Parts: sequence; C-alpha cells; structure tokens
Amino acid sequence: MAGPQKKGELLPEDVGTDDCLTSYTHIYSPDLLKDQVAFITGGGSGIGLRIAEIFMRHGCDTVIASRNLDKLKEVAKKLSAVSGRRCLPLCIDVRQPESIAAAVDETLKELGRVDILINNAAGNFLCPATALSFNAFKTVMEIDTMGTFNTSKVVYEKWFKDHGGNIVNISATLGYKGQALQVHAGSAKAANDAMTKHLAVEWGPSGVRVNAVAPGPISGTEGYRRLGGPRGEAAGAFQSIPLQRAGNKTEMAHCTLFLASQASSYVTGAILVADGGAWLTSANDVSMLLGIATSKSAKL
Repeated sequence: MAGPQKKGELLPEDVGTDDCLTSYTHIYSPDLLKDQVAFITGGGSGIGLRIAEIFMRHGCDTVIASRNLDKLKEVAKKLSAVSGRRCLPLCIDVRQPESIAAAVDETLKELGRVDILINNAAGNFLCPATALSFNAFKTVMEIDTMGTFNTSKVVYEKWFKDHGGNIVNISATLGYKGQALQVHAGSAKAANDAMTKHLAVEWGPSGVRVNAVAPGPISGTEGYRRLGGPRGEAAGAFQSIPLQRAGNKTEMAHCTLFLASQASSYVTGAILVADGGAWLTSANDVSMLLGIATSKSAKL
C-alpha cells in the first residue's frame, strides 16, 4: 500500500509486488470497457501490469507486450485467472518497428481489434549528466520516446486510422522543474508530452484521442525502488508532498482507465498529472540529490 492513509482518505486496493490484487472495489461500472481490446507496452510489471488488470476487471481483453516473454506468459495467466478475460502475451522491442508490427498483426488475428493503446514501456535510473554515457542517454530516448512514436504509428496505420481509438501515454513530471539526476528520462518524457499534443491534433479527425498520465512517486514499482523511493519514504521525504504520501499503482490504473474510456470522451491532448501535488512543492535540491547518486556512470 502507498504510504500511511490520511484521515478521511480511502485508497484503492494495491499490492507492492507484481501480483494481482487479492480484492478489488469498482468505482466505475464493471462493464466500462466491455469487449474492448487494449494493447499495453511494458504490461508485465509495475504500473503496466496493474493497468492491464484494472482494464480486464472492467471487461477488456488485453495484450501485454515487452521483451521478456517468459515473464509475460506467467503474468498473463494470473491476469486471466482473476478477471476471466483474455490476455495475450507478446514479445516486442519498442525500438524495432518490425517487431511491433508483427505483434499488432498477431493481436488483430487473435483478438480482432485494438481499441486502446497504452504506451508504458520505459527505462530510468539516477545519474548525474556528467556521468551519463552517450549510449545511456540514447537508449532511454529510444525506449521512451521513439518507442512511444513507433508503437503509436504502427497501431494507427494498422487499425486506428480506419476505426478510431484511444492512446494513453504514461509520462512523468521530471521535466517540469528539470529534476537533478534525470536529464535522460525528463527529456524523453517531455518529448512524449509534446508528441501527445501533436498526435491529438493530427489524429483527432480520425476519431483517435491521445492523452497522457504523469505519475509521481508510485510505490511497488521498479522505478520507485531505483529512484530511492523506499529510502525517501522512511526518511519522511514525502511530507513535502501536499497529499503527504506516494501514490499506488491502482490509482494510476484508474487515471488511465478514465482517459481510455468514454468517461473522457471529449478529452484529447491532455496530460493528467497524478502525483499528489508533488511537483508543485517537492525540493529540487542539487546538493542532496547528487549526494544520493549511487553510480558515477550509467552504461547501457
């Protein structure tokens, strides 16, 4: 669960591991996404896994796609078991358009349609810009930014252009204040925010909505662990956040569910910041942040 619960606050169920929820309380109609199909990159863990689960609990079939097919197969079984919906695990590398095209073709063959695309594949770590290798910066840009464009373009050309659809990009607030140790991820996500708006403008006439969710610190994710979340939580760092806690994966899935559903039918080109107000108030303390950098170089 994400941080201590505050007075009057009712948090949705969550678990810290890459497992399905042991219980779930619907806040939307269980049929909100009935018989739709969602294609989710990075769907085998963290926020992506929880998005897949929440979508499936609302009547949606899903494709979860990433590079680790064995893990995807294991996760797909869990997701189908708790939801009764189909989950198709597919191996892709979002940096390679041909692998995306093959996965979308397989999706259309097996499930017959794609209604929703969630661009969630990403890579991140803490590193000062001076220690960041050229290849590390390039790799994050390729996964986060090129991967989002590649997947969006393939799905648009193969299905959305003629049938409409919804795209939700999972973003970040790092670029808003130029967060120290995050030039790679902040730059990549800032580009994705611009891409969200450009594609919303160009693809709106085809019936395609394009939006983004920008999470803050989210418990139970690899990013949270890599970026020092547990350490910060223990030290009381989240007291500077207006809601005074980290978020949880189910909360991010609910934000994504809203943007991917008809509940947001007249919303496009929007970035929904879901960080408890963190970017408004949290320090960008260079001395402190450089002091907690765990690596002098990043080599990918």
